[in-house]
Amino acid sequence: MASSSDSFIPLNIALLTISDTRTRENDTSGDYLADALVGAGHKLAGRNIIKDDIYQLRAVVSVWIAAPEIHCILTTGGTGFSGRDNTPQALTPLFDVNIEGFGELFRQISYADIGTSTVQSRAAGGIANHTLIFCVPGSTGACKTAWQGILNEQLDSRHSPCNFASQTLVGPNQQHVKR
Repeated sequence: MASSSDSFIPLNIALLTISDTRTRENDTSGDYLADALVGAGHKLAGRNIIKDDIYQLRAVVSVWIAAPEIHCILTTGGTGFSGRDNTPQALTPLFDVNIEGFGELFRQISYADIGTSTVQSRAAGGIANHTLIFCVPGSTGACKTAWQGILNEQLDSRHSPCNFASQTLVGPNQQHVKR
């Protein structure tokens, strides 16, 4: 529920698609998330597509974590159980704080659409250096579930009783402050 007395504070969100097969021409999941976050009033602060490699993932995300202008990182892909699904083991070691409830809620919401197959999702969330990080599966449907069911509200500074925007926007002027 949004509080009408508060004004919206847009976040700078970086978007990373993790895939061995996606390109800018066929990245429907990345396109959906980019359109959704911009449509909600946030700024797309960076976008990249990389192969599912632990060290490439850590390198790109670490640069964004260190960038003071990036408030949030969304990743799509690499959260399953195949030998090439490395997103959780690549990124969770970078988290200062795990957001256990994100993955739990994602699986609860997606159960209505995909049933017990939701247990094969390793959706994850965390905070690193005051930067929010959310890792969602690579299907466009999963990205819609994550955005519409969780992220749209939780990245909205007006959402009450609490939201994740307040975790990344700190200080008297709601400025993003890095350690």
